[in-house]
Amino acid sequence: MDRLTRTKDILRDLVAIPSVSSDSNLEVISYARNILEDCGAHVDVAHAPCGTKANLFATIGPMVNGGTVLSGHSDVVPVSDQLWQSDPFAMQERDGKLFGRGTCDMKGFIAAVLALAPEFAKHVDRRPIHVALTYDEEIGCIGAQHLAQVLNAQGLRPDVAIIGEPTEMRIVEGHKGCCEYSTHFTGLAGHGSAPDMGVNAVEVAARYVNKLLDLKSALRAMTPKSSQFTPPWTTINVGALHGGVAHNVIASSAQLDWEMRPVRPSDAEFVKNELQKFCDAHLLPDMRAVWPDASINLETIAEVAGLDPTPSNEARRIVGELTGANDTHLVAFGTEGGIFQALGMDVVVCGPGSIDQAHKPDEYLAIDQLQTCLNFLETLARSLRDIQAPSSE
Repeated sequence: MDRLTRTKDILRDLVAIPSVSSDSNLEVISYARNILEDCGAHVDVAHAPCGTKANLFATIGPMVNGGTVLSGHSDVVPVSDQLWQSDPFAMQERDGKLFGRGTCDMKGFIAAVLALAPEFAKHVDRRPIHVALTYDEEIGCIGAQHLAQVLNAQGLRPDVAIIGEPTEMRIVEGHKGCCEYSTHFTGLAGHGSAPDMGVNAVEVAARYVNKLLDLKSALRAMTPKSSQFTPPWTTINVGALHGGVAHNVIASSAQLDWEMRPVRPSDAEFVKNELQKFCDAHLLPDMRAVWPDASINLETIAEVAGLDPTPSNEARRIVGELTGANDTHLVAFGTEGGIFQALGMDVVVCGPGSIDQAHKPDEYLAIDQLQTCLNFLETLARSLRDIQAPSSE
């Protein structure tokens, strides 16, 4: 069986496992583990606290420091409220494209890595290849943060990481951070005809949103002159506001879901500090003048570091030499790259498919993109004996 056919078969199997972030990913992890262990890899599976999800970290070759991590997330976004032309969890091939949830983001890359695992095992010498599969990337890179803790505890130090998010096989060396929050407002219910007798949590949330919009404008004015991102400033997005039960009832609770994408850590601190000052000086006094137990609580869903471009980057050099690409890029979407970078690795993002196809109905991966990825991984496998071994320090 040729390599492309084998990869499509693996991808079909992976797509058939509906590993939506709200559900378990253990079937994906078990599937990958079997393939990797058949190639002689040392496989470590670390379960999440919930017990229904897990990370996988496999090493092909010697268990030494150094080596290259090929990383992908195993979870996919939901298909609810999306109109698909075919079953999203039964991969279909049409017009040179592979349709199915996760084909592009990012089971296509995972399938290619698993298909090439025997090739890595054949060529690996002193420098190992590591395979990382994480859970819950789509809801805050939770699995990758757990994986970082495990690697720190084990003292394992790979020196290069390639994150296979869809970049059309372009080399991406930087992206903003991603911070996701839910702000919870607790007021006092009452009859809508007597608004002064209650604390309307939805109204307070609306004032909070207005403050976020003011900060949104302030951040644009604070754009760093050196920023290379598009847009170059820190962004804020208000995602959802939930609250209230009826037209004539004062809303006793509300929840605001929002995010920001900071170009630098100081912007994130600025936003949180300004919000806290606004709550302490204005919103909470107004609420507690009516009901002392009123509250506003900020819940941190995720605070994921950005991937910072660096002058020296071994991952960029390796991928550039193997692909022949001379240019690098920055992207607006986030990845787990910053988490690996914080562990001391040189990191790039490079994988098959376009982010334009991700998260949408009729998500697809172009077959020529998958073939380009396979060509790159085959070249990487053949180069393993030629890549200098890591230092023994």
